[in-house]
Amino acid sequence: MRNRRVLRRSLLAGAVAMLGFSGAQVSAAESVETRGFVEHSSHVRDGIGLTRFRNRVQFEFNMDAGDRGIFSDVSINGTIRATYDGVYDLNDDEFGDDSGGSLSFPAPGNFDFFHGFLAPTVPPFPLGPFVSDNPSYAGVFGPPPIAGGGGAIPLPGVPGGTINGSANPNEGLKFLGADVHNNPYGGGVLAYPSRPCDDDSRGCLKDYMDADLDELRMPDFNDNLDFLRELYIDATIPFSNGHELGVSIGRKQVVWGRTDLFRVLDIVNPVDFSANNIFEELEDARIPMLMLTSEYRMGSVGAFDDLNFQLVWKLEKPRPHNLGQGGQPYAILGAGNLFRALSNCWDNGCTFWNFPGTGLAVDFPTNVIGIRDVNRPSDAFKEVGFRVEGVLKGVGFSLNAMTYFSQLPSLRGGVLADNPFTPNPEAQFYPYNFGFDIEFPRIDLVGGSADFYVESIKSAFRIELAYTSGEEFANTMEERLFSESDVVRWVVGIDRPTFIPFLNKNRSILVSAQLFGQHLLDHEEASVNSAGIPTGRKIGMPDWENNYIFTLLLQANYMNDRVTPQIITAWDFGARSGAVAPTVTWKPDNNWVVTAGFNIKWGEGGREYDDNLSANIFAPFTCPPPMLLGGAPECFSSFSSLGKKAIEPLGRFRAGPIGNAINEDEFQLTVRYQF
Repeated sequence: MRNRRVLRRSLLAGAVAMLGFSGAQVSAAESVETRGFVEHSSHVRDGIGLTRFRNRVQFEFNMDAGDRGIFSDVSINGTIRATYDGVYDLNDDEFGDDSGGSLSFPAPGNFDFFHGFLAPTVPPFPLGPFVSDNPSYAGVFGPPPIAGGGGAIPLPGVPGGTINGSANPNEGLKFLGADVHNNPYGGGVLAYPSRPCDDDSRGCLKDYMDADLDELRMPDFNDNLDFLRELYIDATIPFSNGHELGVSIGRKQVVWGRTDLFRVLDIVNPVDFSANNIFEELEDARIPMLMLTSEYRMGSVGAFDDLNFQLVWKLEKPRPHNLGQGGQPYAILGAGNLFRALSNCWDNGCTFWNFPGTGLAVDFPTNVIGIRDVNRPSDAFKEVGFRVEGVLKGVGFSLNAMTYFSQLPSLRGGVLADNPFTPNPEAQFYPYNFGFDIEFPRIDLVGGSADFYVESIKSAFRIELAYTSGEEFANTMEERLFSESDVVRWVVGIDRPTFIPFLNKNRSILVSAQLFGQHLLDHEEASVNSAGIPTGRKIGMPDWENNYIFTLLLQANYMNDRVTPQIITAWDFGARSGAVAPTVTWKPDNNWVVTAGFNIKWGEGGREYDDNLSANIFAPFTCPPPMLLGGAPECFSSFSSLGKKAIEPLGRFRAGPIGNAINEDEFQLTVRYQF
């Protein structure tokens, strides 16, 4: 409630300041323009059923308030949106109150240290909070109930029966990564609670990933008042030299980028990836924020055909991307599922199977592994950007700089934890342990863009370049499992209307291609761990040192632009995974718009990388048995990973947003009525 009051007061104060007087009356407006739409959108996923049954109403208005004091061209602009997604009611077995269930693990079989199990040799048995098909095993933890039965390793620090209690029952659970790969031995195996947070609060991260059923169904109506997509005031202060100062205050979107699908400079507003991964239109996916923007417009000056300077100042506390919480239909990188599993481990204890890379299941008590806390920046007014934009000899350009808080979370290890292999809690630092706080570090960005037209080849080019410092990445070589790296991102795009006779003899086809690149300047990898032991495999940062993504758009128009087929493709070179989205849009009249199409992924999907499970975290208990039994002195000190490769938990960074969605083939239909 406090956030709502603050936002209301800020918007009101901004309106009064901009108009230059109090008590402004709507009746004084010279004109009001309104528009909007009513829309229904359904997505059906192969093997899952409904993943979206969204009904949306959006109303936009623009009120011309004329001249007010020193201000001219004053206008008030707003966009109000209401959304209801029925997927949480119509497909509640997958995404609602009845999602998930009781789980059990296969029993150990033939184990290969570097790849996991090759084949189970005995029937499934219960491990930790998971229950097998044998009803006599229901609720079993730690030691098995019968001689010769299976069970998790009983640790001295875990009293029997503490995990499968009323606070952490074996229900409403799904396997982490099961939606990406079919191999249950893809590294560490955890379970995450999948139901909305009002039905099951386990693993819900306060003020970050803690949406209840109503907030999932109606995401615009939350504590951040996101139904208010835009509400801002524009005004201009003219100067005698012909220059002018444009000022705008309120909740809005500021678009800095010139490219689609992947962002390089377009970082002012965070993005709601829970709507449809990376495939939602950015105009609909950006999260508007309260900000002040001012733009000094000089027009034609010297060699410049146009030149202006823009200041962007965010007035509310920083907001991160919405990645989707555990159990939602769209959870980019599977991050929300991972975070919920880890948070539940810290708060309630959990069973971690294949830990520490030996095929064993371990019952961990609370405060050992997982996510301890989320530390979101709480102060407003600390994100500022500056941009120079203009046209020079036919080339549009911009120079951009911004200091802001990361919109992506960083998992910082090194939190004080207990050793589960000893009877007494210590609350101390254990190197390489899976115990984290989520942080959002400050990032500084500088960059620029250009667009120009080459008449000889009748093509328009778009270029963006950004350099950031302060970003943090997972790193299994570091004791806290993360490190900082400067990053260079760039994109080159080309747009060309091209005649393709077999597609259309009378109209050109728009061909738009983009190549995105990312380079981590401080990337770390090694084949020797911290104890000097050769790993035989790479350890370090799972993110690629260099990666490239190519996108291609083909768009045509038929029947006087009433029918528009298009196809968008994307290929991630590092993940070796791609996506293709063919659609057809039909406009029977000026009010109705119908879009139908598919979103199909292909490629390798889940990728393997060092999973950190072979690190000696709680020495000597987590030293690999051959080394421990051989009396290796290294076993009695912590050391980093031995390089065991697997899909979970760090392979998600290797697979990227497309590879992690490899099993999300969908048919999508949208019907919109515009007014």
